[in-house]
Amino acid sequence: MNTVATILVIEDEPKIAKILVDFLQQEGFNVEVLHDGLGAVEHIKQHQPDFVILDIMLPNKDGLSICKEVRQFSAVPILMLTARIDEIDRLMGLGFGADDYVCKPFSAREVVARVQAVLRRTQIKASPIDPQVVTYKAINLNLERFQCLVNQQLVELTPVEFRLLLALVKKPRVVFSRDSLMHSSYDDDRIVSSRTIDSHMKNLRNKLAQALPETELLHSVYGIGYKIE
Repeated sequence: MNTVATILVIEDEPKIAKILVDFLQQEGFNVEVLHDGLGAVEHIKQHQPDFVILDIMLPNKDGLSICKEVRQFSAVPILMLTARIDEIDRLMGLGFGADDYVCKPFSAREVVARVQAVLRRTQIKASPIDPQVVTYKAINLNLERFQCLVNQQLVELTPVEFRLLLALVKKPRVVFSRDSLMHSSYDDDRIVSSRTIDSHMKNLRNKLAQALPETELLHSVYGIGYKIE
């Protein structure tokens, strides 16, 4: 089952932000809002939204600077909002890394349609037809090669760590008990203690953290087990 996409709206005009939020939520998206550009890059690093709607003119830090910085660590789709129609050709030519541009004033329905179109396009690219590849956010698992890429970096995993991560990635936000993770991670019927699973998860978390600093994807759920989110 597909998870609900989270859209981050970075727009300093409250009325415009509210309109976008209302229309996006009507289409079933989760929506987060920032009204200032200063903490936007850090927010994207930590929360990893599925899509960013980014105004060019923002207080404290402009949208172009944000876009360039985000492109240094993320391929998240970005739709930029500009108040000048003559800027669009120039911005596209300069290659700031945005996926699309919309000029103000705009139709909220058009923005939603653009978001949906870009998401479809990027999801096709990010989800190869090859059934041997499983992807979640910045994690890419190649089952045939037993290879893990995180943020385009090769991460060396043990067989058990790979199977643990695969089980979690296949069902994001689902909480797995230690017993279910044990059965997913070992080919035989050996008896493994919960402490062993905890140790593997600790190692796995540390390896992911090296490729995704300041971002925590693996979460322990007290008294139950683990999930990825």
